[in-house]
Amino acid sequence: MDDDVPRLRAFSEELLNIHDDLRAQLAWLREGKDAVAGRSLAAHCLAFCAALSKHHTAEDSIAFPALAEQRPALRQVLEGMTQDHEMIASLLARVEAITHLLDDETPDEAVESLHGELDGLSTILESHFPGRNVVSSMP
Repeated sequence: MDDDVPRLRAFSEELLNIHDDLRAQLAWLREGKDAVAGRSLAAHCLAFCAALSKHHTAEDSIAFPALAEQRPALRQVLEGMTQDHEMIASLLARVEAITHLLDDETPDEAVESLHGELDGLSTILESHFPGRNVVSSMP
């Protein structure tokens, strides 16, 4: 076993914890808890979009290059994840655009449109976020 395997496992566990938190936040948004007015839902959506964007930016600019340098065999996987981030960024831009239109007088159709975008985002993120079995399968 390499000396860096425990560190890589810890790094993987931290990523999984972050992804679990993001997954929970998105589920909360999709359920609309405590979002009785369009403005409240919009504020929560914007905060989620900012957090997810910041997370992906850090992965793309810091974590992935460092990991690719240590584990060249992962380069292709990491490049695929970076491409996922670009696709997710365009979805986040659509969510943000819709949220900027919401207010207390927002028609139900606009809120439904936002929920449709959140459902689509959730589907893509579920395929993007690694599962807990990734850590346990590491050598």
